[in-house]
Amino acid sequence: MAKYSHVQLLKKIPRDVHATHGKLVFMNQKQLTIMQIIPELGIGGAEQGCIDIAAEIVKSGAKSIVVSNGGSRVPDLLRIKSDHINLPVHSKNPMVILKNIKRLKKLILKHNIDIVHVRSRAPAWSAYHACKATKTPLVTTVHAAYKGNENKVKRYYNSAMTKGTRVIAISKFIAGYINEYFDVDSRNLVVIPRGVDMTKFRPELVSGERAMALAKQWRIPDGVPLILMPGRVSKIKGHHVLIEALEKLGRRDIFCVMVGPNQGRNDFQNELEQSIEDKGLSGIVRIVDQCTDMPSAYYLSSIVVAPSIVAEGFGRTPVEAQAMGRPIIASRSGGFEETILDKQTGWLFESGDSDALAECLRQALSLDDEQRTNLATQAVNHVQHNFTKDMMCDKTMEVYADILRTKFGGL
Repeated sequence: MAKYSHVQLLKKIPRDVHATHGKLVFMNQKQLTIMQIIPELGIGGAEQGCIDIAAEIVKSGAKSIVVSNGGSRVPDLLRIKSDHINLPVHSKNPMVILKNIKRLKKLILKHNIDIVHVRSRAPAWSAYHACKATKTPLVTTVHAAYKGNENKVKRYYNSAMTKGTRVIAISKFIAGYINEYFDVDSRNLVVIPRGVDMTKFRPELVSGERAMALAKQWRIPDGVPLILMPGRVSKIKGHHVLIEALEKLGRRDIFCVMVGPNQGRNDFQNELEQSIEDKGLSGIVRIVDQCTDMPSAYYLSSIVVAPSIVAEGFGRTPVEAQAMGRPIIASRSGGFEETILDKQTGWLFESGDSDALAECLRQALSLDDEQRTNLATQAVNHVQHNFTKDMMCDKTMEVYADILRTKFGGL
């Protein structure tokens, strides 16, 4: 293995100030190769983070390989010049996990992998043993506060995510969860919040044509405030809380769109639609499938709601909404408490409390133009200073660099 003379991070330095962008540099020009492992490349925050980091790896001059069981986002990965290898790393079957150890070990040796970065428990067990056998550094990213830690067997299974050379928590909330249930050296635990792509999520970048096309597709009535709830159709996302709050709000001069795939939960979606009808909200509440132009969806909205009843590790919706200058109303739990400035960039309400959510909706709907402008300015600045994709990528690259300095005895 080559000895690296030094490791530089990709920095956002203008070319007219600095002759070349920094890269992961090495003495004999051997290209670094970093492998990420994720169960599947579908829709979700962990998947988006994986793609964002893959793009940064490629941009830095290193080689990116992502191992997954495939999914709708694989073409996005290939477009950024990252390789993809299909393996059944999504499986929780013990026999498949054992077989994946051998498969991953073979890939690590074949591609001369310098770092393995894994984002889920089942593949983390396979990656841990494959990395141990090949003496390859392992990075883990913990995306959720897993349940069942009171059970010794379940806690042992969950502990796979804490076995990395470095353990990344996506929020202070997740770091607290790790410290509560697992024995991780504080020197190896780093908090790296997820970030939004500010080259996409900016209101001035959404054209009138894009917004009008989506409004027409969703059949949004003219001249009424749009309440937007992004999120897959799942009981933990709190759709029923918002439906109850809208009934209590008692206004007909609004329109609400709940956007996100049901991922096969047809029965639950039918329950929601029946509830909407029973509460007399059929004319003002609509559930639609996933949206391919979320910046336009936020642009059209007057208020964004994230009423999750289970604490989320981070939650992209509040950050994306704030980046677009929109008021966000969210449950006072998990990562939401770190990304929203209560009563400044949005409102936090007690999880599951539809009365409290209805009151937050009343306050948000009562904002005048000046108040909305001030809130939007604060929200955008808040995201730009704390939760951008560039920040997330730079901090992750710093983790890689620190590992490589130790591995190869560089600077």
